[in-house]
Amino acid sequence: MTRRLLTGNSAAAWGARLAGIDYVPAFPITPQTEIIEDLSLWIDSGEMEARMVTLESEHSMITAAGSAAATGVRVFTATSSQGLLYGMEMVYTVAGWRAPFVMVNVSRGLSSPITLESDHNDIMAARDSGFLQLHCASCQEITDSVLMAYRLAEHKHVRLPAIVNQDGFYLSFTREPVDLPDAEKAAAFTGVFDPENIQFKSGAPLSQAMAVLGGGPYSYFRYEAHLALQRVLSVYDEIADEFADTFGRRHDIIENYQMDDAEYVFVMIGSFASKARDAVDSLRGAGWKVGLARIRLLRPFPKEKIRQLLSGRRAVAVIDQNLSMGMGGVLHSELAAALFGINDAPAVLASYIGGLGGRDISQQEFFAMIDELKQACEKGETLEPRLLYTQDELTEIRNLQAIAQVEHSEINNKRSKK
Repeated sequence: MTRRLLTGNSAAAWGARLAGIDYVPAFPITPQTEIIEDLSLWIDSGEMEARMVTLESEHSMITAAGSAAATGVRVFTATSSQGLLYGMEMVYTVAGWRAPFVMVNVSRGLSSPITLESDHNDIMAARDSGFLQLHCASCQEITDSVLMAYRLAEHKHVRLPAIVNQDGFYLSFTREPVDLPDAEKAAAFTGVFDPENIQFKSGAPLSQAMAVLGGGPYSYFRYEAHLALQRVLSVYDEIADEFADTFGRRHDIIENYQMDDAEYVFVMIGSFASKARDAVDSLRGAGWKVGLARIRLLRPFPKEKIRQLLSGRRAVAVIDQNLSMGMGGVLHSELAAALFGINDAPAVLASYIGGLGGRDISQQEFFAMIDELKQACEKGETLEPRLLYTQDELTEIRNLQAIAQVEHSEINNKRSKK
């Protein structure tokens, strides 16, 4: 095992290298490009035996990834934000092919307005596609999750593609110590990709599907993919155990922090959960029984584990780095559905929208959320969804809008005088 100081992007590239990938269809996009740059350097220097092809778009890139996986080779690719959306047609399509490969998504807020900073609206748009989803909070976890994703995706009871998600900038360009597994151990863990009956070859063309299906056959195959994705829940712990035995690190479906006696719980995904960990320590120092549940495996959704974990808690604050327009936070909606009707459910399940476009979530805001939960429990109230936003930020926006209005008026006056 070798320890290196790596960015999240380099950690993803190392995960792919250690997994023994054969083919990399690629297309650059900020903040993901460093991943394919690292891989291209290794391939060009002969350090990796793989083939990389730069396509003209993410749509073609994802098509090539699924097509190559269907020939029996191990495939890796990466994208971000608008790129993921540009290829969204094929995200759904290749999942329906049951062609297993791994794609790293480096989360970035979606337009419009335009931002390069991180949030989770891009990855949430793919949650119903059939890809399994692993969400990372550290550079070490990125490398490890890529290796685990190949085992999960290629499992004979699953056979579906996987997305490993990391937050743009906060992880993609942040350097952290990463323990890289020995190549031999990594190869033994991932094994050789066995394509079973999906091995297409150009020299022996054949068709194994119909282009258009009626409702009956269509429903059958869609539901088969759904059941296959659910089977990840039954094989995950076995693979996590093997990973822990081999490399000395365990990554559970849900990472629990200070949860043994927690009355109030933060629920999050992604690297911003590290801010919540610090807040939990501070809140416990102030006498609050607070814990954190960070969901790593978002698809398939671990409903039963969430029920077991949150049953009996006093109140839960779900912090979404996404916004489903007209609805609210996606994670909050899914937790509400999972907890509906169970005995001893939390009295309050509050929704907070925070971290959009990379906006920070401060320690003061974590304290304020817990205070609101306590008051809601005492009063028997239901909290309305809240956007984490300060008065200073609102004042800044109002000032910018006033400046823009003045400039707009000046432009109109000049036009009217012509």
